[in-house]
Amino acid sequence: MKIIFLLLFTVIITGQSQTMLLPPKAKQIPHNVTVHGDQRMDPYFWMRNRDDPAVLEYLKAENAYTEQVMKPTEAFQEQLYKELKSRIKETDLSVPVKIDDYYYYTRTEEGKQYSIHCRKFGSLEAPEEIILDENTLAEGYPYFRLGAFAISPDHRLLAYSIDTTGAEKYRLFVLDLKRNQLLPDVIDNTYTSVEWASDNRTLFYNILDAAHRPYKVFRHRLGTPASEDPLVYHEQDERFYLDISKSKSRDYLFLNLESEITSEVRFLPADNPEGEFRILQPRQQGMEYSVAHHGDQFYILTNDNALNFKLMITPVSKPSKENWTEVIPHRKGVKIDYLDIFQDYLAVYERENGLRKIRITDLDSQKTHYVTFPEEVYTLWGGPNPDYHSKLLRFTYTSLVTPKSVYDYNMDSRERILKKQDEVLGGYDPSLYVTKRLWAIAEDGTKIPMSMVYRKGMQRNGENNLYLYGYGSYGATIDPYFSSVRLSLLDRGFIYVIAHVRGGGYLGRGWYEDGKFLHKRNTFTDFIACAEYLIQEKYTNPDHLVIAGGSAGGLLMGAVTNMRPDLFKVVVAQVPFVDVVNTMLDETIPLTVIEFEEWGNPKDKKFYEYMRSYSPYDNVEAKAYPNMLITTSLNDPRVAYWEPAKWTAKLRALKTDQNRLLLKINMNAGHGGASGRYEYLKEIAFNYTFIFDVLGLLDK
Repeated sequence: MKIIFLLLFTVIITGQSQTMLLPPKAKQIPHNVTVHGDQRMDPYFWMRNRDDPAVLEYLKAENAYTEQVMKPTEAFQEQLYKELKSRIKETDLSVPVKIDDYYYYTRTEEGKQYSIHCRKFGSLEAPEEIILDENTLAEGYPYFRLGAFAISPDHRLLAYSIDTTGAEKYRLFVLDLKRNQLLPDVIDNTYTSVEWASDNRTLFYNILDAAHRPYKVFRHRLGTPASEDPLVYHEQDERFYLDISKSKSRDYLFLNLESEITSEVRFLPADNPEGEFRILQPRQQGMEYSVAHHGDQFYILTNDNALNFKLMITPVSKPSKENWTEVIPHRKGVKIDYLDIFQDYLAVYERENGLRKIRITDLDSQKTHYVTFPEEVYTLWGGPNPDYHSKLLRFTYTSLVTPKSVYDYNMDSRERILKKQDEVLGGYDPSLYVTKRLWAIAEDGTKIPMSMVYRKGMQRNGENNLYLYGYGSYGATIDPYFSSVRLSLLDRGFIYVIAHVRGGGYLGRGWYEDGKFLHKRNTFTDFIACAEYLIQEKYTNPDHLVIAGGSAGGLLMGAVTNMRPDLFKVVVAQVPFVDVVNTMLDETIPLTVIEFEEWGNPKDKKFYEYMRSYSPYDNVEAKAYPNMLITTSLNDPRVAYWEPAKWTAKLRALKTDQNRLLLKINMNAGHGGASGRYEYLKEIAFNYTFIFDVLGLLDK
């Protein structure tokens, strides 16, 4: 049966006939779903079967339609791509990281898509040794992603893994760096977690189950068949995922078991790879903790009776909770994000009023100070800091106007040394741009922060094009970082805004809790409140307002577009999680069970009814919608291609407007889209071109 009807018509353009393709119409095949007595029909359920030729036919038809609609803009896309590329330093070098006697770094070369991994022995003036060239590994593949990258303790071997489909299933290899020769040890279906034992001969790695959950850790002895690798640990609870890490001291290996709200850590001396991992603290529902090693103690970061986390210490010999002693107490207005421990110093990364801070403690004197930062809106992150004995803390600082800047901070002298700031080619001048923070008022009275940047000279006359970005799930924070590609918006008069809505972690753990489970709608109403504020304060108006988000941020796009389509001119939804109810009802889909602790389990009627109230796919109605660009990837294991495909089909069938609706499918990628740095820029150029075309900016 033919599922797709491709409608053709002929128009006359400059005296020539041209066949035009109308939007694909997907056949509606009834599929009844009954849950909690609620019977509904899902007419596009058939799209889940990627082995059905009709499914691929539909996806190709959507791509063909998108290509045709955007064909008149191809010259502009190419021009914009060149503009984006012209700002980046194509041949570049990362700041070297010293590990023992080696300096490790990556570099890029003009015209090459991927990084080249290098090192030097003894000094930065020593000859370069190329240890892995991703461009060589990627040859012949439309997609390439490096997963694990683990150097053995003696620096002789490299364990690395690659994904060539986007499905996030990695193949693990071991390279003898001295001989530049691959060992016969090859392991399939691994994930991204690989660690060496101290003996330089034993590897630990994790693998995936059928639902794409990392659930087992194996031990591999070099030179032995992978089929004989002993199982170290099998996590039976489908809510938990499993990875392996090593302490900075290199003394311990950790098995980290985590659900969305609960964790458990097991540890093993790294010089005893065949020993048994020991539980540090048995899991308790709702209690999270992570571990760092220092001497004969473990430092424990935990939310046990501490919403924003507190820092504890415990003897390695008696690590369970009854032996924990408080180091930094819980503070209502300050969340501890993570810590980095050295032999003589402790660096704690905190978040207060949305902004990150670094708290430094001298472990001998117990004196504490903070690293300070100059801007009103900024962000930072730590590392890499592999040297346990160092007095230097490396961190990266950036803001909406300050390019990524790598610093070494002397924790003793408090001297800050700029090691590198990303160069923006073409004469970028940060003084030409303004960044600030605004606060909207949500419908329940909560103040919602926003980070804003624009070019100087902006007039608050309500006529500015404005790009509003949001995410708002998993406690993840979209921090205000610099992006050179964003200049193509700002220099065309756009205002760029990040809405730090509930469900994210911008204002601490409570901010996250207030935007999940049965409070999820706060995420959507917060975003709407931000849009309304920006219109009310005359930064923009609905005819100039563009909104964008990806993955769970795509859920946000779908929900707010259903709720207030009148507010937005353009919606860009990338790999959007929009078929919430159907996905969360199907435990065979990757990550579904893990996500019960984020969204709730729809087998519980209250969660089912709540999800149904906001699920974008379930709430499409016969009404006018904004111009919409929806993107997905065929091999995406996180948000399956059929979610945006079904959503697009339903929108086409019901919407009453003549606005654009395009679905763009990458047939050779996964959740992150194109893997190469140039292909990534082409995707941005395409998305921006769609926006500019709708807003009539192609001549600017």
